[in-house]
Amino acid sequence: MNQTLTAASLAIALGTAMSIAAAPVVAQDKMMADKEKCYGVALKGKNDCKAGAGTSCAGTAKTDHQGNAWSMVPKGSCEKTASKTSPTGHGQLMEFKEKKA
Repeated sequence: MNQTLTAASLAIALGTAMSIAAAPVVAQDKMMADKEKCYGVALKGKNDCKAGAGTSCAGTAKTDHQGNAWSMVPKGSCEKTASKTSPTGHGQLMEFKEKKA
């Protein structure tokens, strides 16, 4: 009986630990669901990730408002955010060829 109780206690402890470990991932997924990639709004060296050929990830944008560099912004705000190089003057949901600022 003592071994059964120990095995059950171990199973409960393991299940609890796994639930606690998964909680931050669930919270992060919820935060990301409320955001979108917005091209052309990142400043030089301030993009969130890949910024086209010759760059790797976060912080590698070579110029302000680079058309292939993006930042995460609140969902629905991208196309309202100013971008000096965008054809529309606002952030874009897809990368674009920059116009002269």
